Amino acid sequence: MSCSQEDLAGRLREQTGAGHPGSKLTSGLVAYAEGEPVGWCAVQPRTAHRGLVRNASMAAWTGRDEDRADPGVWAVTCVLVRVAHRRRGVSGALVHAAVEHARIGGARVLEGYPLTTGSAVSEELHPGMLSTFLNAGFLQVHRPSARRAVVAIKL
Repeated sequence: MSCSQEDLAGRLREQTGAGHPGSKLTSGLVAYAEGEPVGWCAVQPRTAHRGLVRNASMAAWTGRDEDRADPGVWAVTCVLVRVAHRRRGVSGALVHAAVEHARIGGARVLEGYPLTTGSAVSEELHPGMLSTFLNAGFLQVHRPSARRAVVAIKL
């Protein structure tokens, strides 16, 4: 099933609450530098990520036995920073902000699924790097592969 660009844009606006400053729903946070958007962090209840919750064969679930539909667990699934703003602490600031956002939203736990290797190409880094999460107070709770970790912080 394919969607038009207009359909995709509409779904993204709905998902992010874009255009509705009072919206209680959002799928993430935006980092700004001098009024310009420079980064994005996807953070919301883990249950909102239907593919993540449904697909038991994903690396995030390999070797884990827990309730994937627990509404008290939120997830950081994406941390993106524009090229010109990388290596300036934007990722770390986004992950720290995600912790506070999840806490305010009522999460008990926030988890992420970062890459563990520095040899990844930039196109692969959208889940974030392990060091970014560890520096924000997350602990590694699972290591499904040499390249992927599952990290969590209790709120």
